[in-house]
Amino acid sequence: MPDFKHLDALLQDFIQNGLPGCGCAVAKDGKVLYEGYHGFADIETARPVGPDTVYRLFSMTKVVICTAAMMLYERGKFLLSDPLYAYIPEYRKSTVALTKPNGSVELVAAKKPMLVRDAFTMAVGLPHPMGESYTARAMAKVREELAGKHGKFDLETDTKAMAGVPIAFEPGSHFLYGYGHDLVARLIEVVSGKTVGAFLKDEIFAPLAMKSTGYRYFGDIRERMISLYEKADNGSWLKIPGMQDDLHEPDAIFERGGAGLFSTVSDYLVFTQMLANGGMYKKERIIGRKTIDLMRQNQLGEQQLRDFAGVYNAGYGYGLGVRTMLDRAAGGANNSSGEFGWTGALGTWTAIDPAEGVSVVYMHQTKPNMEEYHHLRVRAAAFGGLD
Repeated sequence: MPDFKHLDALLQDFIQNGLPGCGCAVAKDGKVLYEGYHGFADIETARPVGPDTVYRLFSMTKVVICTAAMMLYERGKFLLSDPLYAYIPEYRKSTVALTKPNGSVELVAAKKPMLVRDAFTMAVGLPHPMGESYTARAMAKVREELAGKHGKFDLETDTKAMAGVPIAFEPGSHFLYGYGHDLVARLIEVVSGKTVGAFLKDEIFAPLAMKSTGYRYFGDIRERMISLYEKADNGSWLKIPGMQDDLHEPDAIFERGGAGLFSTVSDYLVFTQMLANGGMYKKERIIGRKTIDLMRQNQLGEQQLRDFAGVYNAGYGYGLGVRTMLDRAAGGANNSSGEFGWTGALGTWTAIDPAEGVSVVYMHQTKPNMEEYHHLRVRAAAFGGLD
């Protein structure tokens, strides 16, 4: 029989060691094996974390976006080998920003176009618009100019404007985490004829009965949202405004591909269980089993794997929008080869294991997110509890 007493004790230890609050659930073959909530969603009001607590997903949005896009792939709407400009014409020609040894930057024409595959695999050469690289600073300037011109702007406006930014390398040559999945989200809009939010609602959230998931506040979501805490120099937690919460407001129009969704542990668990069990939910097929296998197939070459490497990603490669376990020994991981998932900037994490029909969802909301400490321990305890 599965036994998750060590997982539950670990989560309690997190709280005793100072984490404000967290939630975690494990399921197999559609059955919830463990669900635990600890600590506070809001320290000041002593509001506890519970099944209804809503979390900002940030980059765990990406798993949903890439699943949605691959649903359209298997309907013949695009090929991974297609040039991205076939769907977003502004990307027909790109300029590469080459940094010379003396630090100067030379702009040269890219030798080949971005492919749809490059957007999925973070190989387009566009980071997030933050940091001090030439490309990141240029992207931040684009966002500043769009805000000045339009106030609010949508995904289409953003992706078209970013096409003019010099990219960091030849498309497909490196892995650079960033803007790729915003391009995938725009691809969804172009080939489906719907906004990305409408497509997700119609094709994923409604069929899976994910009633607390979306881009913008509805019902009592605002009141159920977990508070965000930042760790002060003295080790205490300071409540701060939720990052990018303005994009959840009912009048917001920017629906991103790389971040922006909110959800509960239980909602996201249903989504991951569908992926862990061949794309099926209550006898309804959401996405094909072989398409999921393609998503979790490593797509990175040797150089890109070096770009991707690190303690947190040890043993993993990267598929179509998800990390994927290649070497359990290198990762020190007690999961299965081919387990896949991703992480969010404020502490959310998921692992999806089709070999076992198992998925794990863990969520907290802090800056820094301390992902390496918490997530790898949750992985060990959750998979260690399986029979």
